Amino acid sequence: MAAPVVETHGLGKTFGLHPVLREIEFRLLPGRGAAVIGGNGAGKSTLLSILAGLSAPSEGQALVFGIDSRRLGPRYRRRIGMISHRSYLYPNLTARENLEFYASLYGVADAPTQIDTWLARVGLEASADERVRAFSRGMEQRLAAARAMIADPMLLLLDEPFSSLDTDGQALMSRLVVAALARGAAVVATAHAVPEIENAELDLYEIVRGRMFPLKEKEREEVRHGRLRTLLGR
Repeated sequence: MAAPVVETHGLGKTFGLHPVLREIEFRLLPGRGAAVIGGNGAGKSTLLSILAGLSAPSEGQALVFGIDSRRLGPRYRRRIGMISHRSYLYPNLTARENLEFYASLYGVADAPTQIDTWLARVGLEASADERVRAFSRGMEQRLAAARAMIADPMLLLLDEPFSSLDTDGQALMSRLVVAALARGAAVVATAHAVPEIENAELDLYEIVRGRMFPLKEKEREEVRHGRLRTLLGR
């Protein structure tokens, strides 16, 4: 069996006296996707930050590619793509210049071709030489997706990736997720509700009071129909 891309053991995170995550046990294999749902402040973004090596757990451990997330070096960070509430784009650079920078940072082979390909994939070829500061939020989100995926990462961490996108943008993001899973990447996506991604079977989890629970099929339907409150009595 393939080694897990992500594995956590007793993972917890506390800010001050407030525990945000508690005793998280989670495992994700290559080619598998997981959606983590929960309300504002539930700890979804915190979990992704720990998996990306941007935040250290207060207790327990997160292993990414078998390495403690607190010790991820450049070799492993290149294998992680992340979309967050921050675009990590430079507003005074054009779309093409942003991708040139990140392609150089990640050591992408045949960068000019890959940049043109990704600009086309996210529907921004006509805006390639416009500065990002003039972009709408939806255009920024599309470019952020290209930034995160241009190096074909084996772990995608997507923090509410469908926010700020119109219907076409959401369909595009779904296709990108499906393509990443098909080539063997692992995907963790957060959302307020169950994301609808055609042709992708996602494991579904909910964070409630800092603990993360797998959802059964009946509970999935409760969430899909907006009855999240029925799950809060755990």
